[in-house]
Amino acid sequence: MKKSKKVFIEGPIPPSFIANSIEKHQTKTTIGAHDIFLGQVRADKIEDKVVQAIEYSSYIEMAQDKFDEIRETTFDKFEITCMHIYHSLGIVKAGEICLFVFVSSPHRKVAFRAIEFLVEKIKSEVPVFGKEIFEDQSHIWKVNQL
Repeated sequence: MKKSKKVFIEGPIPPSFIANSIEKHQTKTTIGAHDIFLGQVRADKIEDKVVQAIEYSSYIEMAQDKFDEIRETTFDKFEITCMHIYHSLGIVKAGEICLFVFVSSPHRKVAFRAIEFLVEKIKSEVPVFGKEIFEDQSHIWKVNQL
């Protein structure tokens, strides 16, 4: 198994972090395609209240192990060059980025398939929990839409 890579970031994932990640790959000339998934907090309306933020929490060690397992499975299944996964912990406001998944490969179709596989695995298997916070500070636990 490859070395574990830190996935969690406290708070929202800044656009500058995403841009910097993309910029670092310009020197890797065997890459022909990148695909990126950005998960953004929505201002959903639930029972006449609007979501202002989501507070993410996790069983960090268990989640990190699951991220590592998904990473290895994806490398085994697809001919990808590299992969990056970052997920927020703590409070992320509506409109901010909470999940950044970045895959590179020699060819675009592989990147497309790998990113979809990855995001579906993350959403269905990783123990990350979201508490939706409303403008009146009341909250409910978020249920992932698969």
